This record gives sequence, structure tokens and C-alpha cells, in this order.
Amino acid sequence: MTPISLEPITVLAAVLGACVGSFLNVVAWRLPRRESILSPPSHCPHCGTTLAWYENLPVLGWLWLRGRCNHCHAPISPRYPLVELLTAGLWVAVVLASPSAMGAPPLWLLMIAGWALISLLVPLVLIDADQLWLPEPLCRWGLVGGLVVTALLGISQSEAIARQLLVNHLLAAAVGLLVFEGLSALGEKLLGRPALGLGDAKLTALLGAWLGLQGMGLAVALAVLGGAALGSIGRLTGRLGPHQPFPFGPFLAFGGIAVWLAGEGWWLRWFGGWLGYQSL
Repeated sequence: MTPISLEPITVLAAVLGACVGSFLNVVAWRLPRRESILSPPSHCPHCGTTLAWYENLPVLGWLWLRGRCNHCHAPISPRYPLVELLTAGLWVAVVLASPSAMGAPPLWLLMIAGWALISLLVPLVLIDADQLWLPEPLCRWGLVGGLVVTALLGISQSEAIARQLLVNHLLAAAVGLLVFEGLSALGEKLLGRPALGLGDAKLTALLGAWLGLQGMGLAVALAVLGGAALGSIGRLTGRLGPHQPFPFGPFLAFGGIAVWLAGEGWWLRWFGGWLGYQSL
């Protein structure tokens, strides 16, 4: 596709992504509290007043209200518009992405798949950051959805490719789950506490279902690098205690997003160059 034909798609992706981000804020708030994500309509968490349609517009509603409820004047966290902007930006990035985990299906199918993956991972990041918990229903349905999408995008190319992709992604999901559960059990045996939460194992299996073996391995490698770097900074600056846990799910999720957006080949070259530089 030419840049001219991509331009209206990127604008549409930005608008739709911001709207989806608004809904994902609701999911991240209500799911840990065992509340329905559909009813009641969006309302102020402080006074319970239902928001007017213009107050609920992504980003613009928060700016219109100047970050405060129009009824009780309680502050509204800037996280809401930031999540909406982040989701919009990621949806636009999907349009411009070069994913390789699903072969070479029609571009419009690949974009829909990327948007679905982003929309699964963003609430998992938010919930894990808030609660140190990755909801099993989201991980389970995300895994199933990944395998279904893999089969559909494979069939859009050929039956042989569909079989090859599905076997690879099924194996990746199983390997991710078993390896992380094994590491968690080993950490508990050696350290007296789990080294990783079982939710991390389920999220890794989800990434395997979407990215396949190689893509999942790259996502985990990026997550380990990112987690080690930020964890070390947190310990050195005193923001994290010696044994204080911190969520690993966001690192896994953003590793998966990075692999989807840039493609496996780009990250393999990056790791190859980095390791080569380190070996000099």
C-alpha cells in the first residue's frame, strides 16, 4: 500500500484506538472488582454520577472537564487519557507494522489481528501494574483467540501454511506455560517463594499462541532485559525493597507488542548485533 492510501487508515486507527482505550480503562477498573464491564454506564468513581456523552469522549472529555468531575469536583486520574493515547498510538503502529508471526496473510486481516492483540494486552498491563495479578479469564480467552486467529490467517494463505502455523503456535503456548510454571516451582523450592507468578506463565502461553516459538522467545528475552534493567534501577534507588515483588506481566506484554510491531527478523538482527558488540 502507498503512503496516500495508508493515511486515512492511520487516522481511523487513531480514533478507533482511542475509543477502545477508553473501554479498556473500564475493563482494567472493573474486572479486578468483579463488576460488569457493560453495566452501569461510565460514571464518576467518587460520586457515582453517570457521565454525559461529551464527558466520556476519549482524551477530549478529560480535557473538557479539566481533570475533575463536573459534579463532585473530585480529581480524575490523568491515567485515563494517557491510556487512550497509548492505545491510539499502538493501533496506528499496527497499521505501519511488519509482523512476521502469521506468515503473509492479507494486510487487512493482519491489522485486525494486531489490533486484537493490543486490546488484549493493554488491560493485562494495567491490572498487573495495579494488582500484581493477571486475570485468568483474559489470559485464557486471549490464548484461545490467538490460536483461532492463527488458524484463520493461516487458512487465508493455504491449508499447508495453516497447519504449520497452528502446530508452531500450539507448541509455543505449551512450552511457554510449562517452562514458566517450572521456573516458578524451582524458585519456590530454592528460595522458599515463587520466582514468578502463575499468571506470568499464562501470559507467556498467550504470547506463544499469537507469536509462535521464535516470536515468544524474543518477547521473553526482551521482557527479561527490561525487567532486569528497571528492577536493578529500582533496587539501587531504593524504590524497590530487597524482596519487594514487582509486576513482570507488563514487560512480557510490551515484549510481545515490540515483536509484533517490528517483526522477528528485526529483533533477531538487533540481538545479533548487540551480542556481537558485547563479544568484542
